[in-house]
Amino acid sequence: MARRDERRRKAIKRPARRGLVAAAGGVIFLLACAGGYRALLGPGPSFSIGGPFTLVDSQGQMRSDSSFRGRYVLIFFGYTRCADVCPQTLTQISEALDRIDPDAKRIQPLFITVDPEHDTLQRLHQYTSAFSPKLIGLTGTTEQLGEVERLFHVVVEPHGEGDKQDLDHSAVIYLLGPDGEFIAPIPANTDRAALQAALHRYVRTSVLDQNQI
Repeated sequence: MARRDERRRKAIKRPARRGLVAAAGGVIFLLACAGGYRALLGPGPSFSIGGPFTLVDSQGQMRSDSSFRGRYVLIFFGYTRCADVCPQTLTQISEALDRIDPDAKRIQPLFITVDPEHDTLQRLHQYTSAFSPKLIGLTGTTEQLGEVERLFHVVVEPHGEGDKQDLDHSAVIYLLGPDGEFIAPIPANTDRAALQAALHRYVRTSVLDQNQI
């Protein structure tokens, strides 16, 4: 498993840090700018997180939220040209699930792009496959993705133009239950051990293999 983790880290060539994620405290800002994120963590009026959606996976197959009923779902929003936060987060998710749910029978990871203009099906497939064959990449039209971002209170702020455009985006891992209902947010800067601990805390004990963290 250690060799597999090392290969995964080397699979993605991480470009030089750019824009907001390069600044000190950039990840903290990304977390803070997520619509309602702080409200999710503290007391206050409740509001809806998540909802029905239909997107297309990197193999060209239509996938809806109901496609994953019966399994817990981890959703992360990002884009393939992301310099830092996305590859780090997807690596931690993949490594954690390798230890908790190696066959992805209980927990399904999803990567939803916020950059449909550049993230073609082929590019999305190559990107997600580098982390894990269990990771499903999803995309759609700008309108479809905008609606999903609204449902999950995701914030995306573009900077620059064309291939040089960077996207500052909220960095939250969303955990959904087998019924599709939102359970909890997990910060994207959570390391593998902490992510495993969070999954053991939120997911029913009977569902998870009792592997060591």
